[in-house]
Amino acid sequence: MGDNIWRPCPVLLLAGLLPALLPGTASFTPSLDSDFTFTLPAGQKECFYQPMPLKASLEIEYQVLDGAGLDIDFHLASPEGRTLVFEQRKSDGVHTVETEDGDYMFCFDNTFSTISEKVIFFELILDNMGEQEQEQEDWKKYITGTDMLDMKLEDILDLTIKIDFSEDVQVRVFLGIHQQYQGQTKQKWPYPDSA
Repeated sequence: MGDNIWRPCPVLLLAGLLPALLPGTASFTPSLDSDFTFTLPAGQKECFYQPMPLKASLEIEYQVLDGAGLDIDFHLASPEGRTLVFEQRKSDGVHTVETEDGDYMFCFDNTFSTISEKVIFFELILDNMGEQEQEQEDWKKYITGTDMLDMKLEDILDLTIKIDFSEDVQVRVFLGIHQQYQGQTKQKWPYPDSA
């Protein structure tokens, strides 16, 4: 694996529904947050990129959950590549920056460890993301409400009941025809020992 592995950090855009669900909150810009847990092998470095708009707030909180020493090197860089935070062998940290427009890079570095992998948890909290309202509106068309899912489940149940009913009717018709045939054949050809 290379030194810098690009992994986008998608953020749940469910917060775009908040103004629709709670009237009166349209002027308040909700924060968007996501959390991730991953395993960083010994001798490796993982970098992530988060696109940010101008004048928003990016907060990164991390913690080493497992691994020898419970420590990691952390690096946060601006879209221009300027180092904003650099910490060595820390077990946790919280950092907040006022953002410029562009992709922020943050890396977890375990190259100092030759044996121990680390399990790392981190959370991104994005505030003042108001400029991305159109993007949030675009996400709404992909969200399916629970009412729609309930309706589809009801449709499936109705269909299975109709199928069961039609099979039942077919069986009853077949049995009726069979019983009718047996009744007719008994009248025409009685059994020899029945007389």
